[in-house]
Amino acid sequence: MEAASRHTPVLLERCVDLLAPAIERPRTDGTRPVLVDATLGMGGHAEALLARFDGLELIGLDRDTDALRLAGERLARFGDRVRLVHTVYDGIAEAVASAGLTHVDAVLFDLGVSSLQLDVAERGFAYAKDAPLDMRMDQTQGMTAADVLATYPESALRRIFERYGEEKLAGRYARFIVDARAQAPIVRSGRLVEILTAATPAAAQRAGHPAKRVFQALRIEVNAELAAIETAIPAALRLLPVGGRIVVMSYQSLEDRLIKRIFADAAASTAPAGLPVELEQHAPRFRLLVKGAELASGDERARNSRAIPVRLRAAERIREVAA
Repeated sequence: MEAASRHTPVLLERCVDLLAPAIERPRTDGTRPVLVDATLGMGGHAEALLARFDGLELIGLDRDTDALRLAGERLARFGDRVRLVHTVYDGIAEAVASAGLTHVDAVLFDLGVSSLQLDVAERGFAYAKDAPLDMRMDQTQGMTAADVLATYPESALRRIFERYGEEKLAGRYARFIVDARAQAPIVRSGRLVEILTAATPAAAQRAGHPAKRVFQALRIEVNAELAAIETAIPAALRLLPVGGRIVVMSYQSLEDRLIKRIFADAAASTAPAGLPVELEQHAPRFRLLVKGAELASGDERARNSRAIPVRLRAAERIREVAA
C-alpha cells in the first residue's frame, strides 16, 4: 500500500503555517531554504511542505528502513530537492554536515511511533495484536523487547516501567514477568499481555488496558528514545540561524516535559539575578511561538485518532550566540 493512503499527518496545516516564515525568509546569497524532517516516517509532512514551497530542499531522517523506502517513493517526484538519511534523529548535526551545510532554516520533529510501525503487526509495537516482541524502530540493529524481558533483572524492569511508563504497578509487573520467564521465554506480545492482565487487580483493569504503559516503557527502552531527544533537540536548535524555526510534536508526557524544559532554557535570559540592565549576551536566544503545548482541534481528533495525544511546541531563533 502506498504511504499516502496509509498515513494521515497530524497537525499538518499548523506545522506548515509555523514553519512557513522561516522557509520564506528573504535570501540574498542565492541559496535555497532547507528543512530537516528529523522523523520522516512515511513523508506526509515533508510532501506537503515540498509541494507548498517550490524552492525548498529537504533532508529527511529516519532510523526505520521501511519508512525511508516508502517515503522515498512518495517524494520521488521532487527529485534532487530531497536527500534521505538512515539515522536516528540525534544524528541530525552529522546529517546536515554531510550535506555540506552549517545551518538549516527549519526543523520538524514528529516523535513517537509512526503509523507504519503501529499498523504492521509483526513489528510488535501494538499490545492489541499478537506478534513477535520486537519494537525496534531500526530493525537492522539493537536488542528487541523480547531481549529486554529475557535479560533484565527484576529491579531493572521495575525501573524502566516506573520511569518510562509511569506505571504504578511496576514492581508487581516486573515480578510476574520474572516468574513467567522462568517457565518459558516471553517472545510474543500476546503472551506478555496475558502475564500483565493476570498481574493486574480487577479495580486497576477498569482504569485502562494493563499493557499500555508497559509497552510504552519497553519501546522507549529498546529505542533509547529519551536519550536521543536530549541530544537531538539542542543539536537542532544550534543549527538554526536567526529567523530559523523548529516545531516538535510529542505524544506522551515524558517527551513533552523534556521538550518543554529544553525550549524554556533556550527562551530564558541568562542574566544574573539582580542585574539592573540585561546585557545583549544574556538575552534569550529563542522565542516560543505557541503558548504552552498546543493540542489538535476536536475535529482533527475525531477524524484521526492519532492526533488525540499530540502536544505541539515551536520556537524561533531571535539571537545568534558568539562562537
